[in-house]
Amino acid sequence: MSRDCFWLTKDQFALLKPLLPNDTRGKPRVDDRRVISGIIQVLKSGGRWIDAPEVYGPRKTLYNRFVRWAAKGVWVDIFHALATAGGPPAQVLIDSSAVKAHRCASGGKGEHQQAIGRSRGGRTTKIHALTDVECRPVAFLLTGGQIADCTAGAVLLEEMPRSAILHGDKGYDSDAIRQQVEQRGTMPNIPPKANRKWKNCFSPVLYRDRNAIERMFCRLKDFRRVATRYDRLAVNFMAAVCIAATVSYWL
Repeated sequence: MSRDCFWLTKDQFALLKPLLPNDTRGKPRVDDRRVISGIIQVLKSGGRWIDAPEVYGPRKTLYNRFVRWAAKGVWVDIFHALATAGGPPAQVLIDSSAVKAHRCASGGKGEHQQAIGRSRGGRTTKIHALTDVECRPVAFLLTGGQIADCTAGAVLLEEMPRSAILHGDKGYDSDAIRQQVEQRGTMPNIPPKANRKWKNCFSPVLYRDRNAIERMFCRLKDFRRVATRYDRLAVNFMAAVCIAATVSYWL
């Protein structure tokens, strides 16, 4: 094995193996550990699929496995299975991060349906996330870059696990968000906007932990195919985000 290439360790693959599809018909799949390692290598390097190192086998196999399992929701299911294995976190953080859409990901009809929108940075995608205080992500949502955080947050919070506190920045300071969080039995710790006549309860001491989600996004963007969106389909880009999160935090 090349030292310059990524390889899943035996322990990491042991966690993944029970979660892989086992309904294969006909010819058995080639080495799962080798193929998944190759997929991760492409996501980390940001290169084209055709430029994947030969040590991982046929490049077409890597691409087909990634795309087919993305369409079936396999990568997302693996992420959720590992992220929920330890039970609900005591505190949850919510935030978003914008990603530039490469020209090969944008253009054509219906791009707004693939979570690509126009914002100050041009064509962008927003990754909305929920994490715990240890930087570990538990849920993701993709929208166009022009979508407001509070709008997407209302959708993402439907996936929020039971927790005592939710930390969010001023972008989530709306009555609807606060009511939604409180109805789930969670206390929203969100700094009030300056134009609020009545200031909600807010703890700056607890809010210090909110930088954990910023660090999570920084680590995800070490995967260059997450830092820049090359995938035209939202389902493929979501798969890339979930694979990066799984490898970085849950294996």
